[in-house]
Amino acid sequence: MIVPINLENSKAVKYNVVIDELPTLAFNRKVAIVTNTTVAALHLETLKSKINADELFVVTVEDGEEFKNLATVETILNELFENKLDRKSLLIALGGGVIGDMTGFTASLYQRGIGFVQVPTTLLSQVDASVGGKTGVNNAYGKNLIGAFYQPEAVYIDTEFLKTLPKREFAAGIAEIVKMAVMFDREYFDFLMDADFREKEVLEKVIQRSVELKAEVVNLDEKESGIRAVLNYGHTFGHVVENETNYKTYLHGEAVAIGIMMVNALAVELGMMKQEEMDLVEKFLKKHDLPTTYEIKDVNAFYDKFFLDKKAANNTLKFILPQGLGGHMIRNDISEDVLKKVLKVF
Repeated sequence: MIVPINLENSKAVKYNVVIDELPTLAFNRKVAIVTNTTVAALHLETLKSKINADELFVVTVEDGEEFKNLATVETILNELFENKLDRKSLLIALGGGVIGDMTGFTASLYQRGIGFVQVPTTLLSQVDASVGGKTGVNNAYGKNLIGAFYQPEAVYIDTEFLKTLPKREFAAGIAEIVKMAVMFDREYFDFLMDADFREKEVLEKVIQRSVELKAEVVNLDEKESGIRAVLNYGHTFGHVVENETNYKTYLHGEAVAIGIMMVNALAVELGMMKQEEMDLVEKFLKKHDLPTTYEIKDVNAFYDKFFLDKKAANNTLKFILPQGLGGHMIRNDISEDVLKKVLKVF
């Protein structure tokens, strides 16, 4: 199955998200696969067997969110220069969201921009991170604060890669799936409540619907000037959780799950979501062993970190809130007192 990306405001940008067995990929140019040590051991030979290229190189970096930084990007760049890649060369991201983000960002920088392809190997990256062209790295101030919007040439999603995924990593992807449903599609949310993700047909249907929803949003708003910001549901709170725990305690999807519970509590406080709707989301997250609680040690410090969020502007905070299940609203008028009242619950 194919989900087309056709950016409304960038007429020249069109590519496909292919959800199927990984095909043979032929390139009349130099190609460098960027991956990490864990994924390389599991899937590198499979990918290499599918590639026909003029020359093929592999750049392997350390595994983990803590390595998603400018130092690693420089390591990748140096490898590309050592192997004399040119402006017609191509990068292939083989891995999860961290590898995809760093590879795309590196592609945007190398000789002012070369092509790249996404081959995501985690559920989170298949349903979310690999689609839409957000690239970047973290720094001491927060998550993905350095980066660029840079679209891939194609995305190839093969569920076979998920068979080696640890249960915890698989669950982290489910947090990004339910995000789409709560924001845009109540019927999809109801389907997810009873879905058995172990069934291949169900899993492919879930991936397809999640990618379709994201594609609809990205096609309308590539640079996140409007509706695309809605895809950050749960992320404003979740990014602070990740930052406070130095990106080592929680996987990204786990932090998003916590963030979803926090923003849902805010929505209930504001009368935008019913308590029973919040309880349904919590039930779903717990069913998949995702964390739903977090101990905030310093409410004021947690609140102050909101201002490092990319959606904050002119010292004004912007929050993505659910309107029940299947609806959303962007608010920038929530008082400090209300926010801190909700944070104190955690």
